[in-house]
Amino acid sequence: MPTESYQQRRSRVTTYFDRTATKAWERLTSDAPVSGVRATVRAGRGEMRQTLLDWLPADLTGERVLDAGCGPGELSVEAARRGAHVVGVDVSQNLIDIAHQRRPADLGTGELEYHVGDMLDPDWGEFDRVVSMDVLIHYPCADAVAALAGLAKRTRRQMVFTFAPRTPLLATMHAVGQLFPQGDRSPAIEPVAERRLRRAIGEDATLGSGWEIGRTRKIARGFYISQALELQRP
Repeated sequence: MPTESYQQRRSRVTTYFDRTATKAWERLTSDAPVSGVRATVRAGRGEMRQTLLDWLPADLTGERVLDAGCGPGELSVEAARRGAHVVGVDVSQNLIDIAHQRRPADLGTGELEYHVGDMLDPDWGEFDRVVSMDVLIHYPCADAVAALAGLAKRTRRQMVFTFAPRTPLLATMHAVGQLFPQGDRSPAIEPVAERRLRRAIGEDATLGSGWEIGRTRKIARGFYISQALELQRP
C-alpha cells in the first residue's frame, strides 16, 4: 500500500498539473516556441526519453509495457510503435486529455491505452516492462523505492526509471525555485545520492533479492538534471 507521504505528494503533483501548469507543459512537450530555461528542459527531456527507449528492445511485439506517469504520451507512442501493448497511466486528467489528442492513428501492430489514476494501482495488471520518466523525482527516497518494489511485483523483465541525482547545482536550483517561473513551478523535487538509492534498492526485500541494477546515465542540459537507472531480472 502507498504510504501517507506518497499519497500527499501525489496529491500535490496532481494539483500542479491539473490546475497550475497544464498550458506550460502542453507547450513544453510540443514544438511551440519556449523560453531559454524551458528550452533546456525540453532538450534534456528529449534526450532522457530517447535514453530510456534505447534501453528497451527494438522489437516489443507481444509485450505489455506500463508507462508509469506517461504525461502527454510521447514515450508511450514510441513503445507502441515497436509492437508493444502499452498502458499509459498518469494522475493528471489534463495531461491524459492531451495524450489522447496527440495519439497517432497508425501505431502499426502496437496497442495503446491511456488511463487517469495511480501508477501503483494493481488493477492495471502485470507487465513485461515498466518505464517511468521523471515521476519518482518528486518523492523521497524511501517512497520511491517502495513504489519500485510495488511495481516489481507485477513486472516480469525490466524497469527503467529516472531519479533526481544529488548534485550541488540541482540542490541550489531547487532551493531557490528557479526551475520554472514563479507562477507555474514544479512540485518539490527530491534529490537523492546515487549511492544511497542503490543501497536502498539492495536493502529492499523485493528488489534486493529478485532484481539487479543495470545501466545508468545522467543527463544535464541547463536547467534539466535527471539520471536514468535500469533494474532487471537476473
